[in-house]
Amino acid sequence: MTFFESSYPTRLRLTACLVLAASTLGGCTFDYWKPSKPNAREPQLLTSDRVSVDSVARGRRLEDQGLDRQALAEFEKAIENNPTLVTAYMSAGDIYMKTGEYDMAASRFGTAAELAPGSFDANFKYGEALQALGRLVDSARAYLRALAIKPTDPVANMNLGVAYLNLGEADAALPYAERAVRLSPKSAPARTNLGAVYASLNRFDDAIAEYLQASELSAPTPQLLMNLAESLRKSDQLEQAANTLEQLVRIEPSAKAYERVGAVQFKMKNREAAEVAFRKAVEIDVNYYPAMNGVAVCLLNKYVLDSSEPARVEAVKFLRTSLQVEKNQPKVKEWLAKYQHGA
Repeated sequence: MTFFESSYPTRLRLTACLVLAASTLGGCTFDYWKPSKPNAREPQLLTSDRVSVDSVARGRRLEDQGLDRQALAEFEKAIENNPTLVTAYMSAGDIYMKTGEYDMAASRFGTAAELAPGSFDANFKYGEALQALGRLVDSARAYLRALAIKPTDPVANMNLGVAYLNLGEADAALPYAERAVRLSPKSAPARTNLGAVYASLNRFDDAIAEYLQASELSAPTPQLLMNLAESLRKSDQLEQAANTLEQLVRIEPSAKAYERVGAVQFKMKNREAAEVAFRKAVEIDVNYYPAMNGVAVCLLNKYVLDSSEPARVEAVKFLRTSLQVEKNQPKVKEWLAKYQHGA
């Protein structure tokens, strides 16, 4: 239920909300270049610096023209000629982020952060690259270093909150998510992320309030609507949840969205509408096992209430298929054991 925004090409774009598996604690090491001591070859060093600066300037002109690969070649040339030129590492890292080469971006930003530990941008962008790689513990450390330099940056606070939330540490995420909203109260991503933190802490009314404010600040995204509907469902505001999900399936008719429709309709005791929604989800994605389980539960209700043997047989088929997709489902195994042979 997280919503992650990146800064490429602007600092509020990439999503995410993605829910990532928590990383294990531990540092990350790079084979960083270490500056050598000054030597007698001073004229050559000055020439090398000038060549590197010229390469960076050419690279930026090429990047402005949309020629990213040619620009990257110039930035890498600058690094080769002068391995201490922070601006070259930063410029190269920016392009690697745009092209989705997050390992290389992390390497370049990491080196920049080591060469210029007092640079907010270097530490912040290093954190973003690590977050994109799912290295959340290291990412959080980088964001903390960035915030030690510039504690009032709203995006760094927001992204650190997201990293902690995705690590399953909602309590640690809360102060940063709240600070991001205080610093940027009209940011829809910041409010969406704060809502996700509140929801993780079972503060559903607070989560709903943040999601609604986010929806007023910008056009609601599918992830925002999904999060809002889930918090409404968990707070037993079922009619509002159903209305939100209707809006969601109009925008993004995904298997997950229809499965959520089915779950809400089932909770409202609209069993036929629930079954229709679950079946629609399976039509969209034949391997979406939560929807298979939903269809099976609807059919088992028919069997229990009406002694419908065809419903039981079909339910068993759905349960078996669900377990083929995902074996680790103890409850589904229990249902299958109970109903596979009938009365």
